[in-house]
Amino acid sequence: MPNIDIESLIPHREPIKIISEVIEIKEDYAITTAIVNPNWPLFDGNAVDSLVLIEAIAQTAAIVEGYKRSKQGKAGVKGWLVGVKNAEFNVAKIPIDTQLTIFVNSKYSFDNYGVVQGTIKSGEDILATIVLQALRLNEDSQ
Repeated sequence: MPNIDIESLIPHREPIKIISEVIEIKEDYAITTAIVNPNWPLFDGNAVDSLVLIEAIAQTAAIVEGYKRSKQGKAGVKGWLVGVKNAEFNVAKIPIDTQLTIFVNSKYSFDNYGVVQGTIKSGEDILATIVLQALRLNEDSQ
């Protein structure tokens, strides 16, 4: 897997950017990693709230979309409206330094609307399974 510049594909920057590495990427699928740290949103002094896993899925989905658009010679999209269609959390808190693996695949898309399903694991433990709906709010002229 070539080194992917995550910041060229998504609008997120520190401290909200939580994805640290792209392991595998295709036009409708990606595997990324992240390591929980105290700079993350929803850090309470000891751990982060599992709600932050929604953002991990959303950022990985944005990486997929940015990658697909870059292969078409287009810039990444900076305006998304994202909703949670379904979420199942198996933990309430995630300790600092936990390594996460995020799996996201596109379920379907139509025009500026898409649905992605994501699973987040720590080792073999599934921490969450989340389905997001996303609506692209802007389109570049390329």
